[in-house]
Amino acid sequence: MKAENLTPSREDCEYTSCYCEENVWKLCDFVRTKRTAPLEQLFVVFISNDNRMVPLWKQKSGRGDQPVIWDYHVVLLQAELQSDALIYDLDTELPFPCSLKLYGAEAFRSDCHIRPEYHRKLRVVPADIFLLNFASDRSHMKNPDGTWKMPPPLYPPIHTAESHMNLDDFISMDPAVGWGTVYSLKQFLHRYTGNASSSSSSSSSSASSAAASR
Repeated sequence: MKAENLTPSREDCEYTSCYCEENVWKLCDFVRTKRTAPLEQLFVVFISNDNRMVPLWKQKSGRGDQPVIWDYHVVLLQAELQSDALIYDLDTELPFPCSLKLYGAEAFRSDCHIRPEYHRKLRVVPADIFLLNFASDRSHMKNPDGTWKMPPPLYPPIHTAESHMNLDDFISMDPAVGWGTVYSLKQFLHRYTGNASSSSSSSSSSASSAAASR
């Protein structure tokens, strides 16, 4: 199956700004329903850290070459033994899908050039496990007065028989919590590209501007 046939085109994907975890759930559900690829090739990747401040470059909401500082971000990883890993990120300016090597170089860059409090960690969850267990009542997107920080998706909230809200278990980078495996950025890139770092960037950004949060 060709990578471009795994999901709809970027323009045809179900997308709601600032609800990246649900956008990725919909991508996984599309693959499960349409059987465009074996689910075991797919992994949901939560990007965050203990401070919930992680810089990503080449985001559509960024300004120039400044990173966006997310509290967390979620992308879909396709990893096959016989081909390069691919990243599906509906919020990036990079191609959709994008090779992980290019995404690593352009979007992750390197933790070597940013302050420790901004270093990225990644929780990698098999897509089938994510589909079975993820639940969100979207309460994290509400202001104290009950109004929405950003308009929610039009479809009903995603829940399971066991839970209506466990998003924090996926965002947490505590390996003892939730599902999947937690990696440092270096470990993640080594695991899925064979390289400890995909970046040759000499950026010295303090990763303290262009902040965005959910």
